[in-house]
Amino acid sequence: MSDRVIIFDTTLRDGEQALAASLTVKEKLQIALALERLGVDVMEAGFPISSPGDFESVQTIARAIKNSRVCALSRAMEKDIDAAGEALRVASQFRIHTFISTSTIHVESKLKKGFEDVLEMGIQAVKHARRYTDDVEFSCEDAGRTPIDHLCRMVEGVISAGATTVNIPDTVGYTVPSEFGNIIKTLFERVPNIHKAVISVHCHDDLGMSVANSITALQHGARQIECTMNGLGERAGNCSLEEVAMIIKTRQAMLGLHTGIHHQEIHRTSQLVSHLCNMPIQPNKAIVGANAFSHSSGIHQDGVLKAKNTYEIITPESIGLPQNVLNMTSRSGRHVIKHRMETMGYPEGSYDLDQLYESFLKLADRKGQVYDYDLEALLFFNQLHEEPEYFKINYLSVQSGASVLATASLRVQVGEEEVAEAATGNGPVDAVYQCITRITGFDLRIANYELKSKTEGTDALGQVDIVAEFEGRKFHGMGLATDIVEASAQALVHVVNHIYRAKQVAEYKEQFQRTRMETI
Repeated sequence: MSDRVIIFDTTLRDGEQALAASLTVKEKLQIALALERLGVDVMEAGFPISSPGDFESVQTIARAIKNSRVCALSRAMEKDIDAAGEALRVASQFRIHTFISTSTIHVESKLKKGFEDVLEMGIQAVKHARRYTDDVEFSCEDAGRTPIDHLCRMVEGVISAGATTVNIPDTVGYTVPSEFGNIIKTLFERVPNIHKAVISVHCHDDLGMSVANSITALQHGARQIECTMNGLGERAGNCSLEEVAMIIKTRQAMLGLHTGIHHQEIHRTSQLVSHLCNMPIQPNKAIVGANAFSHSSGIHQDGVLKAKNTYEIITPESIGLPQNVLNMTSRSGRHVIKHRMETMGYPEGSYDLDQLYESFLKLADRKGQVYDYDLEALLFFNQLHEEPEYFKINYLSVQSGASVLATASLRVQVGEEEVAEAATGNGPVDAVYQCITRITGFDLRIANYELKSKTEGTDALGQVDIVAEFEGRKFHGMGLATDIVEASAQALVHVVNHIYRAKQVAEYKEQFQRTRMETI
């Protein structure tokens, strides 16, 4: 049996079904090209019979993709199979994937048929699909709840009819790993022609076991996993591509398996899918979550600084991330502060670590998370964060509407002086930001803007968090108000105050280094 696991991606079919709004043809093609770069073996591009738009998407992707096999879904009906074959015929290599329900509850309640009828429909569907291609996949929908005798008969029948891949889905995420693994094991023991087809699995995450079930199936002989990027899919989603790919890579010595996935493309592909599908990734999501390589505990940070594999079983670089993140919070120890100071060019002995750490803890308790520029400010101006802000908004007025050019007028306190400015923009927030950047003279770029409600109701407080880039560094700012434009202004003023302090620090740092060199 081959030790190569085929990765069948269904982000564009099963994943897209779960979205609030359908993707455009252009967006689907972007994702398809990213999946091709990622190295998926098969990509299910859509369900052509479902709509003219889906037909067009499948055909467009089939024409563009060269290194992955493009697949289309069809029910066990001739018209569905014909639509799939027509959409795919422009592809250099393609697969038709046809399916029918096999569980008793589906056969009797949904299809209103007997099992013998369903068995014959499955066999005829495979035979019809073989008229278009010799690469035909058949799925036994709800296989996890199908009587094992019926499942064995269906698998044997469709393989005899010409199916080259047979998929065993846990459609509703019902089984547990030992149970699902035993289903795969029984099929290999009881289906006489099973060696003529690849056995695939398609597990859902309703009980949080899709990845575990899929890996267990591999251990019992399955050699294709159907999955989606970021685990997108119906209800609680599908088996996550990034998780199974990294499990197989990380535990290769134990599993004895491998894939053709280009692991360094995982992070980039995950971000693209999240953006285009408007489906944020939870921070604690395995492999691709924002916290996946983030360490806050002082004990963990100390271990990672000494040897990364003390708390990282995979490296961020392995999925295309440049490095891990050591969050500086009140739980951080001296070793992390020392490490960050060395990274910024302050060697051990050039400052009082105990004094800096004591000041850091006080600031961390108040602020939550501390950044590099905060450390430098503490080093040179120990009480700077308690002093009045250099920039402060005294007056803010905006005007905008559907047929009105957005304008903003601000009066900002700049040290001892008040400066007034007015500007137009693409919207009220942009107009306000134009004013602030003109007043400060800082040529910055907004790298990230997030708005979230902190309370409930129409008078809820809105919190705006922004990350701005200035001269190669990132600065974070936060604003809170019932008016989101005001909150946005506060956030940017927060940022420009950080930048002002950083520029002050830079001057003192230059003086500090010059003095240190003279001393040496």
